[in-house]
Amino acid sequence: MGLDTALHEIRRLDDLAAQDTALHRLDARAKVLVTLAYLVSMLSLGRYEVSRLLPFAAFPLLLAVQGGVPLGLLLRRAALALPFVVFVGIFNPLIDRNVHLTLGPLVITGGMLSFTSIVLRSLLAVTTGLVLVAVTGFDQVCRALGRLGMPTALLVQLQFLYRYLFVLADEALRMLHARVQRCAKNSRPSLHEYRALLGNLLLRTLDRAGRVHQAMLCRGFDGTMPDLRPTSRFGLAEWRFCAIWGLFLLAVRILNIPQHLGDLPLYLAAKAGGLFPGVLK
Repeated sequence: MGLDTALHEIRRLDDLAAQDTALHRLDARAKVLVTLAYLVSMLSLGRYEVSRLLPFAAFPLLLAVQGGVPLGLLLRRAALALPFVVFVGIFNPLIDRNVHLTLGPLVITGGMLSFTSIVLRSLLAVTTGLVLVAVTGFDQVCRALGRLGMPTALLVQLQFLYRYLFVLADEALRMLHARVQRCAKNSRPSLHEYRALLGNLLLRTLDRAGRVHQAMLCRGFDGTMPDLRPTSRFGLAEWRFCAIWGLFLLAVRILNIPQHLGDLPLYLAAKAGGLFPGVLK
């Protein structure tokens, strides 16, 4: 995937946040609070828990469907974090070799379970963050965090970091396109060219950042980002949203739902055998 395609898909998340659905109209604080509760409840599970993570996938999936967010876009964006996650836990199967489960000839160790758990948690967390941005907007997420008590300095840093990603990517695209125009026969830069391109990119972005800062000061920037949208209120719909998802998260955190579903056929078979003894003979 090229840089221009990746940049387009990131901007598409902001376009999706401009939709008008019941989920989009909710106060951003409700969505942020539920997302934080989701992350805390999911990440607080034991390191060997794998099956209990599966019900947590319902939260980003249902929000994406309700908010009209394409699942393919979420999967492509979440897959970008997969190499970093694999690198973090790749040595777990070599370190933790305690046997936890045996399925015929297949032996499952604690390292294999913890590695799988790390991958699932990371993918669920990244996907949930992408869904939150797609149904709320990054600026509104930051403003919700500010209204919930986040320090203003940290809040402004987050907003600048997100916006400066596009500035950096635009400058990189201009440089790559200029190079292609001059080196049509050799589209991939060499290692030496990459070093020169990165140095020029750093200088160009620093100069661009200085001009942006001067323009903001000329327009009266006082350390806070202005918000032209009307302030939303935390009403009945927001409380209902928090209550429903709060009960769901409490249930999947306390109860081992996959285990209960696995025991259900045995329970039904036992009940059927008690009611109709001759059927199971």
